[in-house]
Amino acid sequence: MPTADAWRRIALTLLLSLAAAGLCVWLGTPVPWMIGPLLATSLLSLAGAPVESWVLLRNTGQWVIGAALGLYFTPEVGHLVVGLWWAIALAIAWALLLGVVFGAWLRRVHVGRIAGLTPAQVGSTMFFAGAIGAASEMTLISERHGARTDLVAAAHSLRLLLVTLTIPFALQAWGVHRLELGLAGVQTVQPLGLAALAAATLAGVVVMLRLERANPWFIGSLVVAMVLTLLGQTWSAIPGWMTAAAQLVIGVSLGVRFTPAFLHTAPRWLISVALATVFMMAVSAVFGWGMAQLTGLHLATLVLGTAPGGIAEMAITAKVLQLGVPVVTAFQVCRLVAVLVLVEPLYRWRLRPAPA
Repeated sequence: MPTADAWRRIALTLLLSLAAAGLCVWLGTPVPWMIGPLLATSLLSLAGAPVESWVLLRNTGQWVIGAALGLYFTPEVGHLVVGLWWAIALAIAWALLLGVVFGAWLRRVHVGRIAGLTPAQVGSTMFFAGAIGAASEMTLISERHGARTDLVAAAHSLRLLLVTLTIPFALQAWGVHRLELGLAGVQTVQPLGLAALAAATLAGVVVMLRLERANPWFIGSLVVAMVLTLLGQTWSAIPGWMTAAAQLVIGVSLGVRFTPAFLHTAPRWLISVALATVFMMAVSAVFGWGMAQLTGLHLATLVLGTAPGGIAEMAITAKVLQLGVPVVTAFQVCRLVAVLVLVEPLYRWRLRPAPA
């Protein structure tokens, strides 16, 4: 449990984040309940202010968002998503290719410039920094292969920040919104149904924790809510204030990663990651356009589905702007699972010894 000083820092951080979210609502920014806290806490944290995120609050936020997204998977929507299996497979292949190219570019730019690393450590650091996966999981995997984990974590944190801030504003400037399929049967909040949904999704979280899966609070809740909805069990909607609070604590958890030490990690490294992230967003948008032509879905949905961001952040953007939540969630979740399963075999294959 947090200490008394930590409680004060957490409370102050939440109050400041709430004010930032309110300001973003007033300004009409996209995804205000996540972007406001994210910007406020990241700037304050970089300045050395004592902001703090409580892990339990972040996990609870992921639990709520996972359940809210699962309610979009009606039987009709589930049939649509299953029919897109080939598109999801192409998106997974694209993400793996993009990560390999990103890692190779980082290696080309930084080889010989980072002191104290053996050639093997350079290879693992650059490869896992470039992989399009979750920041925490990629950092842990890279540690097993001797990578410099601070550089890997910094690369993923910066990538997520840039994608989360750039894409929602780009979509808002485009003026696209309200492409979502209807949510028949889950329009109202039913107290008993909400309690049952909370209990069922929490059970899914516990199972994922026991199995030691990635993103257990998000994935466990999502899977249970999705299965229930696919079976026609629409017990309750989730109150808007609850999803807003979940977005707020997720934004805070992202923002506090950016400490003063982050800026001193390696300026050249951060600049190269930022440039590569911008490039990846651009080429992924082009890839999304091609997928939109093949599937007949709206370009905005495929941009979010194939963007090199995090599941929760891209799915929240899709939910708030109503841009095809089930499709975006399916693309992002399948990509995460595939990357976690395939990234180490791909690393070993890339670094296999040349034949004599």
